[in-house]
Amino acid sequence: MSGVREEEAVPVRSGQGGLIPAQPGPGAGESARKEEPAVDTGSAEPLGSGSGTGTDGAADSVIAGAGPVARPGERSTVRLRDGDPEEAPRYAPEWLRLREGADAVARASELLDPLRIRLANLPGRAGGLVVHDLGCGTGSMGRWLAPRLDGAQHWILHDRDPYLLHFAAVASPRSASDGSRVTVETRRGDIARLTPDALAGASLVTASALLDVLTREEIETLADACAGAGCPALLTLSVAGRVELTPGDPLDAEIAEAFNAHQRRSGLLGPDAVTVACEAFAERGATVRLHPSPWRLGSAEAELTEQWLRGWVGAAVEQRPELRDRAERYLHDRLAACAAGTLRVTVHHSDLLALPRPRGGTR
Repeated sequence: MSGVREEEAVPVRSGQGGLIPAQPGPGAGESARKEEPAVDTGSAEPLGSGSGTGTDGAADSVIAGAGPVARPGERSTVRLRDGDPEEAPRYAPEWLRLREGADAVARASELLDPLRIRLANLPGRAGGLVVHDLGCGTGSMGRWLAPRLDGAQHWILHDRDPYLLHFAAVASPRSASDGSRVTVETRRGDIARLTPDALAGASLVTASALLDVLTREEIETLADACAGAGCPALLTLSVAGRVELTPGDPLDAEIAEAFNAHQRRSGLLGPDAVTVACEAFAERGATVRLHPSPWRLGSAEAELTEQWLRGWVGAAVEQRPELRDRAERYLHDRLAACAAGTLRVTVHHSDLLALPRPRGGTR
């Protein structure tokens, strides 16, 4: 591997050319569930069933989509084949909204300066940036990144779920850090089949919590597309396979091991994804930078911690059913500590910035 180092409403364009006025995001005003999606639009993380673990009926309170537990037999990738029948959403907006604050704090802002330098030197930058956000969910990556970049921006949001794409479109950022206009377009389709042609004219590819639910082939497809288009990639919040809970418990390591095995099922890379992605991008001539981006959850994040715990333990039990009895007691105790404000959790992630070889063949 080479070079690896640790206001006023703006109209939003739909994929069919229509206009949607920018609106408050999910949770502000009336529920968007009352609206039909008005845009032509999976999320980065697998859907949590919340089944299999919990005490006193606690599993029933899990937000659909919280945590990493997939429905039995369901492959948790962001995939939609042309002509497929409509599928149910895998991610609840409630879960994505719950984690957005922790994601924003965790993302590695240290990677922004090298990214800004590269973007400032892009050919045709005067016409504005074109950013493809893969597996955009409710659009949290755009809300975090667009206001941190200068200049006009056009974001193309990709997801398999039209409902989430609607949330992302209406809650999109309206201006860049220097006040320039930000516009949005939505596309619904198969992220794993990206080609350089699909990224023609792209200035940047972004994703959040995506790599760990892809296969090696899908990551190589993504790296090929970015290299072919000559655009950088900022891929954030990939699980690193390490979790720290304070106070400690003898079952922590066993639950973590079972969870990591669950993440690797069906050919998915789970905590190995960042290493595979680094190799894939570097083999295609990119300079790759890595930076840690951990969630640090305390009493102020108790609601998120509770939902994450249910999903984390649930995945471990799904992977190793023999853990069930001990895991139920473990979860009961952990949830009690969370409610009391005495539990601290660090969930380790990694952010990756891949800077392709500039046009002309030199770094």
